[in-house]
Amino acid sequence: MKRTVFAYPYIVWMLIFILAPMLLIVWYAFSKGGSFTLGNLITAFSDPVYMRVLLRSVWIALKATAICLLLGYPIAYLLSAMKKSTASLLYVLFIVPMWMNFLLRTYAWQVLLDKSGILNTLLAFLHLPAQNMLYTESAIMLGTVYNFLPFMILPIYTVLIKLDASLVEAAHDLGANGIITFFKVILPQSIPGIISGITMVFIPAITTFAISRLLGGGKFMLYGDLIENQFITLGKDAWPVGSALSFILLVLVLASMAVMRQAERNAGEEGGILW
Repeated sequence: MKRTVFAYPYIVWMLIFILAPMLLIVWYAFSKGGSFTLGNLITAFSDPVYMRVLLRSVWIALKATAICLLLGYPIAYLLSAMKKSTASLLYVLFIVPMWMNFLLRTYAWQVLLDKSGILNTLLAFLHLPAQNMLYTESAIMLGTVYNFLPFMILPIYTVLIKLDASLVEAAHDLGANGIITFFKVILPQSIPGIISGITMVFIPAITTFAISRLLGGGKFMLYGDLIENQFITLGKDAWPVGSALSFILLVLVLASMAVMRQAERNAGEEGGILW
């Protein structure tokens, strides 16, 4: 028996739960009354509200990805430089929150950021004015970074712990200091992990709707909220436009994945070292 037989259940799963829903979305996006039409896509592109929401979502996802990279890379680097026992313990601490339900983690931030929450209670104890942190764009950004930061740390850490230590020693032997060694040896070698982390953060950040709903209070509609509104709130008549919006998002996600994959391939072909 060929080993490929064991892949058949997974292939069936993909056909039923991934490919079939995507084809259904494409069908609704390009049909109206059972006939082919581009009207749904034209409506999705021509409505300034839809495009404004899309641009806002992309911008927030880009900012969240950048913040996760700026925070995640130093954390991953420090973990890779620690003793294995200490690094393993801290690694688990980053993983543990991911075992908790996504919505519960986001609800927890409501408790922290509320006017009578823990943070404002602490500010009052320090005789500082209370801050209106909940239901703001900053709260959405905070929730997004918190939920997706581990997805940036883990791939970078995985790459860094596999880095050949002899390359760093060779750089020091050639007279390179710590800063030059980092930018010429360590950083280029970790590019595949960075690209994987960017992909794993940007894609869910641009498609999320629970964070903006819970921490934004519905004041800052993102693209995921817009699509959910078309399917859940407006009813079946809005499904074609909702499918067109979903199709646009699908193309955007696939394009970003293709760009990241090509960048990762180029980094691998160049060997990762920039002397």
